[in-house]
Amino acid sequence: MMNPIRVFHQPPQSLWIRRARGAAITPKLTSARMSTATGDLPLYKGKTHTLNTGQRIPAIGLGTFQDPDEQEASVYTALKCGYRHIDTAHNYGTENKVAGGIKRSGVPREEIFLTTKLWCNAHHPNDVEPALDESLRDLDTGYVDLYLMHYPCSFKRGPDLLPFGPDGKMITDPTHFVDTWKAMEGLLHTGKTRAIGVSNFSKIELEQILHHGTIVPAVHQMELHPYLQQKDFVDWHTEIGVRIIQFSPCGNLNQFYRNVGWAKEIAQMTRLIDHPTLLKISEKHQKSPVQIALAWGIQNGRCVIPKSTIEWQIRENAEAETIVLDEEDMEVIATMDQKARFNDPSSDFRYKLYVGLDGAAS
Repeated sequence: MMNPIRVFHQPPQSLWIRRARGAAITPKLTSARMSTATGDLPLYKGKTHTLNTGQRIPAIGLGTFQDPDEQEASVYTALKCGYRHIDTAHNYGTENKVAGGIKRSGVPREEIFLTTKLWCNAHHPNDVEPALDESLRDLDTGYVDLYLMHYPCSFKRGPDLLPFGPDGKMITDPTHFVDTWKAMEGLLHTGKTRAIGVSNFSKIELEQILHHGTIVPAVHQMELHPYLQQKDFVDWHTEIGVRIIQFSPCGNLNQFYRNVGWAKEIAQMTRLIDHPTLLKISEKHQKSPVQIALAWGIQNGRCVIPKSTIEWQIRENAEAETIVLDEEDMEVIATMDQKARFNDPSSDFRYKLYVGLDGAAS
């Protein structure tokens, strides 16, 4: 049986303030604006977006999910190709490889925007800072630029990343993500991370963070691509000042989504990059379908983190930020939305993810 979302009761009055007379009551929240944010990445000439902390984040980054033995080389290649945004996570098993790639590249740490993530087995408030410390050791750095809660669900505390019981089902933990978030807020005072955010959250879950926390997430990293456009959800992020980073920006291009144990039948549909609409726009601009999919995200004000361990693909992906799609292109891509969500491990995690969002499992 999957765990339902546990909703906190209304926060105490001290967390709320009234706006002008007759206006709604809103939570008293701040962004984690850092005094060191001014002048971020001063040598970087590529396209960037600005977080609610004041930090500049490169619009295109390198994802390091999968292929751990190849990630040192891919990070090195990406940095040599001009990338300055690297995304990793504790449960990817690639943090030490990312560290090796950065060291080999010779690019100074302060010129790189580095993200990692808190895994579900370390959600207890007492485990949050030690988990970040472990990631920092593996990354061989004193800080990360962004620390994300990877999923809202909590697993059994301990070293096992996927603590399945004898029955083959995930052993969960009662820690609520709001308590985890509050512990993450405390990290901002340590200098070990410059910003915090979330990943794979629903609107209901994000609203609880806003209502019970004191810091607005800087980023929400989520699945987003022309097959899963989530317009209303995306627009809401703009309203609350949370920047979106798209993972899987090329949808079901990754064979992982067709082979994983919890794969959905929809993952077998025509690959995003083979869709006739994308191919037509690709031909029009003399660019690859992958580049068009990435350009769509960047032009909409989001960051994209495609993964590749192949040098020519890494170079080609970086060129996406120079592509300008016209109004007709954007309107046509809007018709590609299939509400097709490929990443949904709810069944394995014993937690109902993405409640109320497009493409969520019924």
